[in-house]
Amino acid sequence: MQKVFHHEKELNFKMSEFKTYHPIVNFTYFVFVIGFSCFFMHPACLGISLACGFTYSVMLKGKKQVKTNLIYMFPMLLMMALINPAFNHEGVTIVTYLPSGNPLTLESIIYGLCAAVMIVSVICHFSCYNEIMTSDKFIYLFGKIIPAMSLIISMTLRFVPKFAAQLKVVANAQRCMGRDVSNGSLIKRAKSGLNILSVMTTWSLENAIETADSMKARGYGNPGRTAFSIFTFDKRDKKALICILLLGIYTLLGNIMGGMYFRFFPSMKIAKVSVFGISVFFAYLLLCVCPIIIELWEVRKWKALRSKI
Repeated sequence: MQKVFHHEKELNFKMSEFKTYHPIVNFTYFVFVIGFSCFFMHPACLGISLACGFTYSVMLKGKKQVKTNLIYMFPMLLMMALINPAFNHEGVTIVTYLPSGNPLTLESIIYGLCAAVMIVSVICHFSCYNEIMTSDKFIYLFGKIIPAMSLIISMTLRFVPKFAAQLKVVANAQRCMGRDVSNGSLIKRAKSGLNILSVMTTWSLENAIETADSMKARGYGNPGRTAFSIFTFDKRDKKALICILLLGIYTLLGNIMGGMYFRFFPSMKIAKVSVFGISVFFAYLLLCVCPIIIELWEVRKWKALRSKI
């Protein structure tokens, strides 16, 4: 009995605990975190955002996400950090001169690195968003406000990973038939690629027809049609939402009041260290790690319960 219970709990732990919260809690968190990650260019903020986004994506998708992040995201980070100084020559601290005669400045190097970190951290947070904010949650939040747009967005977000999974299946099937796009002459690979494209186009059209028929059968668009929802807003959601709102608003006000001020050009300048500034950064850190804390707290509760068995 204990082994069965332990096995069931292991299966449940593959899902995120934060995912079980009310959609408004999930959406509010990602609005704050992704929005702040896009606009806060202070190196400390970028470091916090990248570390939290990377950690949470690994917690959601497992250890394989570490390899994915290192293989795809960090080379992109390095590439962007190297490209920016080659085209941006602003700044007063000249490190050296390029063969073209343009100066290579310390400010442009730091700015390029920060911009690259910002993009990578946003990608990490969006990967977490795709895991947490499912299409039914998005429709639940915006179905009555913008019904057509919310449906299109949710279907698009759902179609992209579904298309990628089907493309992998088709590519593997074509490879078994000797139509691998990675082997053979250029003409042969082009033909194999066109075959896969033709199959995927047909599959996409059939999937669209099936979706339309399913929606018509369920009465979509008819007046008076009701919608079923399994989401309930309880005390746990209320506490989490209040916490996220307080931290997000405090961080936003702190940034407006200059607590996170950082200038790149013409010379780098940072806001003076103060208790208020430190508190703003700490609030931003707590905001970013909210789902991580929830996950760790749930693991701690489970271990405590298991020790009593």
